[in-house]
Amino acid sequence: MRLYTRGGDRGTTALIGGERRHKGDRRIEAYGAVDEACAALGLAASLMQGEQLSDMLRLAIWLQQRLWDVGADLAAPPSAKDYVPKVDPSWVDDLEPLIDKYQEEGPPLTQFVLRQGSPAGAALHLACTVVRRAEREAWRLAADEPVPEAALRFLNRLSDLLFVMARAANARAGVDEIAYEHSPVVFRDGK
Repeated sequence: MRLYTRGGDRGTTALIGGERRHKGDRRIEAYGAVDEACAALGLAASLMQGEQLSDMLRLAIWLQQRLWDVGADLAAPPSAKDYVPKVDPSWVDDLEPLIDKYQEEGPPLTQFVLRQGSPAGAALHLACTVVRRAEREAWRLAADEPVPEAALRFLNRLSDLLFVMARAANARAGVDEIAYEHSPVVFRDGK
């Protein structure tokens, strides 16, 4: 099988079901941003060496698999009549206890923090911001076309999870966070 098809040489690409759209189409932007998020999470995973972060590495790989499913759901336009969405709504519920678990590992949060730290922590912060952009792109698409609600909710929770994982990775590495110098107190209960 050839990797190149030449189908995109005129600025279009095929979606699930065969419909072709311009490469700047909102649907293409949405699943492309999810693909970037998956790659950013892969970079973070590559920095999770050793036993100290082995739980996060396993979770990152599971999350990458789920992001492929989100991308598939976003790549399926209404014209793909036989397509069955892949994102299971229960996955959102699965993320919430993980958010709580990793949030407990970081120091109490009262102010915005700079997105940096240990190599794994900084990469998780980057992945978080890419997921947030992917979520924005998916919501832009949802304003015009149907998007499975579970995919939107998953992206929202995933960004929260990656943020607390970044803080936990930094805490495990003994790297102190740096508060944004102009941040007011925004998290009153430290969570």
